[in-house]
Amino acid sequence: MLNLHKDHKNLVLLAFSVFVALSIGVAIIPAYQMEEYEPIPGQKDLTAQERRGLNIYIAEGCVGCHTQQVRNIEMDKTWGERPSLASDYFYSKKRMDIWRQSPSLLGSERTGPDLTDIGNRQPSEQWHLLHLYNPRLVIEASVMPRYSWLFKEVDTLDVKDDDVTLPRSITKMKDSYIMVAKPEALDLVAYLKGLQQFSFDDYEPPMDFIPALPKTENSASSGASTKKSLGASLYQNNCAACHQTTGRGVKGAFPPLAGSLIVNNKDPEKLIKIILMGYDARQEYGVMSAFADKLTDEEIKAIADHERSSWGNSAPKVPLETIVKLRDSINKIPKTQ
Repeated sequence: MLNLHKDHKNLVLLAFSVFVALSIGVAIIPAYQMEEYEPIPGQKDLTAQERRGLNIYIAEGCVGCHTQQVRNIEMDKTWGERPSLASDYFYSKKRMDIWRQSPSLLGSERTGPDLTDIGNRQPSEQWHLLHLYNPRLVIEASVMPRYSWLFKEVDTLDVKDDDVTLPRSITKMKDSYIMVAKPEALDLVAYLKGLQQFSFDDYEPPMDFIPALPKTENSASSGASTKKSLGASLYQNNCAACHQTTGRGVKGAFPPLAGSLIVNNKDPEKLIKIILMGYDARQEYGVMSAFADKLTDEEIKAIADHERSSWGNSAPKVPLETIVKLRDSINKIPKTQ
């Protein structure tokens, strides 16, 4: 053994044996173990467009800064409704061919937020396109690089461009130019919108979040600020990505809420309808998705009250009864096919 470093044949044989043993223990055995997992009942496979988007996601190195794993600890609750399971990755982990395994999506860095449930947290296609073109347009402090090569300049908008034009005020290009998304950008956005954590309707998931240690705080002050903090938290999770934490919005993409006549109107009916039904009446702004199926009446009230009392706004609080009546009236409207 003392002369092993001089015995080249045995040295190479030993190194090769260690390599084989590690490969079997680290790669081959876990790969066979993964064959035992099955998809969650009702879970859907990726569409052809989403799979193309997955390939672009890997090719552009998104996995280097974004994870797709919700850990079973309290601080990860903001990324998903439950901790991630091996079955969540069943369809995205298909082998590329007989020699190559699919790339890992779990990631090890969270330079950017976790994307496990980004399709539910941010369902707006326009937001994702703006974010890819220039992340600072929608998140001022973002350190994400621009992916402007996924877009192209055109003189006129073609039918095949699917009206995914970026506003001229955002691109700051000449009036004769229009910036549209390439198919690669649309595929990537389709994949990101498809990242929606599957919810368990029939039974409890086998893992729950480990609760954080309780914090002691002044009960007198905490009770007074509960509703305000609830509204601020809901706004941050559902609205701030487009309208910004400051309420100033994004010029040419998402309207400001600070000083808005709709937000400050004594009659909150139009504001509530927009939150419930979404909004797509201004060509210069992106489409706002509806929140009627995502938020309860109490949560909508909390968000509306937060918007009407922040950033210099000083409108009265919204009665819960108003939201209930508007939701009922909207539900009675026949849906067109």
